[in-house]
Amino acid sequence: MDVIVDSTNPVHSASCILRAGLGFSGDAFLHPGEVPSVQVSPHHWRPSDDQFNETRIRDRAKLLGLALLNRKYVAPGWDDVYDMMIELARQIKGIGYLPQVIVGVSRGGWPPARIMSDLLENANLANMKVEFYTNIGITAQRPKITQPVTSEVVGKRVLVVDDVADSGHSLRVTVKHLARKGAREIRVCTLYVKPKSIFKPNHYARTTSKWVIFPWERLEAIHLIKRNLKSGGTTQAVIRELKGSGLSPSLIRKLSALDR
Repeated sequence: MDVIVDSTNPVHSASCILRAGLGFSGDAFLHPGEVPSVQVSPHHWRPSDDQFNETRIRDRAKLLGLALLNRKYVAPGWDDVYDMMIELARQIKGIGYLPQVIVGVSRGGWPPARIMSDLLENANLANMKVEFYTNIGITAQRPKITQPVTSEVVGKRVLVVDDVADSGHSLRVTVKHLARKGAREIRVCTLYVKPKSIFKPNHYARTTSKWVIFPWERLEAIHLIKRNLKSGGTTQAVIRELKGSGLSPSLIRKLSALDR
């Protein structure tokens, strides 16, 4: 199978090239903007953040003239999100779990919960809000439920959907809340899980120690990065900070124009 790798996307191209063993069907060296065709199994091309050897990728990327992967941030695109959601839906269907209610945990869990509702063809979508993080990597003293689950869950099978299991504290509070509300069975799925998480979801697609910037929180992330940069929160400084994360300079500039 030929997988087209965009050499302008460092996360995509560097990881795909490594997984393919640098087996190009054309020249071994790329020029800016070239798109090689890589021979690779369809089940092994997707980048998985910390699940591959980043040192090798950096060495290969340098050899090929590609930008290096960002050590602190990863920014999956919508196609990446859908790939992960489809993978999660297959896992859930594969074990025969039929949730009667899908609960999206605000705010990050709302978009993937809506997608999961579509993929499982289940319109019974509810939400609840748990607040914990106050900044990048900075949490409040403890998670706080600011909106209880919005649907009746007594005696029902519930699927909780969130974007990432970071510390795991919010998901633990969520599950306890649903159990107190009388849910019969609770399973949790997330797009990402952090190695440090105290709560391991039943289903997850990727593991990473990086800060994940999802498509639905780009501006919020840029705002926080600007605020935290010691070099000053200029747009160019943010572009440097996010180089190799998957966010393009042009998108960062457009979003930064709104953050004024």
